[in-house]
Amino acid sequence: MADIENNQQKSRHHFKTSSKKSVRIDLTPMVDLGFLLITFFVFTTTMSQATVMNIVTPYDKVEPGDDICNSCALTVLLGSNDQIYYYEGAPETASLHTANYNSIRTVLQDKKKKVASARGSGDQFVLIIKAADAASFKNFVDITDEVTINGIKRYYIDEITAADKMKMQEASRD
Repeated sequence: MADIENNQQKSRHHFKTSSKKSVRIDLTPMVDLGFLLITFFVFTTTMSQATVMNIVTPYDKVEPGDDICNSCALTVLLGSNDQIYYYEGAPETASLHTANYNSIRTVLQDKKKKVASARGSGDQFVLIIKAADAASFKNFVDITDEVTINGIKRYYIDEITAADKMKMQEASRD
């Protein structure tokens, strides 16, 4: 661990001189202890925990009974290549519009303001999300993030219909 070396040399005049002792300290045990402490803290520290987004799923045995006014609903269709198609109200009479993930926030905010001015509260606003087969999971996560950012309290995740697919094909041709 530690060694002390004695260097006693006789001087020429035979006077007593103080002997100088050199000290050499071995730091190997301290380095070992340091690595043990680092290893202990690495193994006992918890890294960031995965967070899960809560999605309320419906109970399948009960028929849907939510009455949604046509002026309160906005349907968002997630397509391929990060494209978003949306329409307001009933699908039979609505015209399809296109947007991307940079402009969808303004669309959602504008619709929420329209519902708030017509109904007195923006809480009546309902967003229906339908993802096409070509849409990626990233697109779905992005739109649910927009729901959270804009404070939309009522939104539904639904399966895309054949009529919606036809409308998306027509809109992509234009």
